[in-house]
Order: sequence, then structure tokens, then C-alpha cells
Amino acid sequence: MAHFAHIIKGLVDQVIVAESDYIQSLPNASEWIQTSFNTRGGIHYGQDGNPDGGTALNKNYAGIGYSWDGVGFYAPKPFPSWILDESTYLWNPPVAYPSDGKMYDWNEDILNWNASS
Repeated sequence: MAHFAHIIKGLVDQVIVAESDYIQSLPNASEWIQTSFNTRGGIHYGQDGNPDGGTALNKNYAGIGYSWDGVGFYAPKPFPSWILDESTYLWNPPVAYPSDGKMYDWNEDILNWNASS
């Protein structure tokens, strides 16, 4: 069994678990794209959460509302200023997340991080 995303006009409207033979038997089989639950940012992860060298499938695991461009799946844009990384298909802020161990929230008004309270 595998996960498949149904694509309509470039957007995922459902994700199911099915046999490949079942998907291929559907009259709209071309609207279904396989997605891997263990793929994120173009890397395949094992059950322990570490990269395992497995086959990364279509950049990211598809979710409802994700976009499909023929290469990979990517989530809806979280903020207008964020930029899609074309190698990972993950969104990046215009300012890197601080690495001081504190918690931060993105503030789109100032295009920077605010310390969480």
C-alpha cells in the first residue's frame, strides 16, 4: 500500500492509502500522484526521524491544500514575504530563525522574528 494525492488544477484535494494497481485502474489515474509519508524537503526519513537514504518522493508528503507543479508538493505559503526553496520545496523566511535557543514567532509587519512570551 502507498499514499496517493488527488490533484485538481494543481492542488491536492485528498490523500488516500491504496494499492498502485487500484489507482492505475481508475479512469482518472493521471490525477493521482504517489506521495511518501517519510519524505520532507527532498529527504527520506526513517522511523527514528533520521535520514535513512531511502527514495525521497516528490519533495514532500502531500497534504490537502498543497500545490503540485509536476515536480513536487509544497504547502500553502505561510506569509507573503516567505520564499519557496526550489530544491526542498519548503518555505523560508527572509530572515533566518534565531539560533539562541529561545522561541520566536514570525512578524510579517516588521519582516522579522518576535520573541515568544
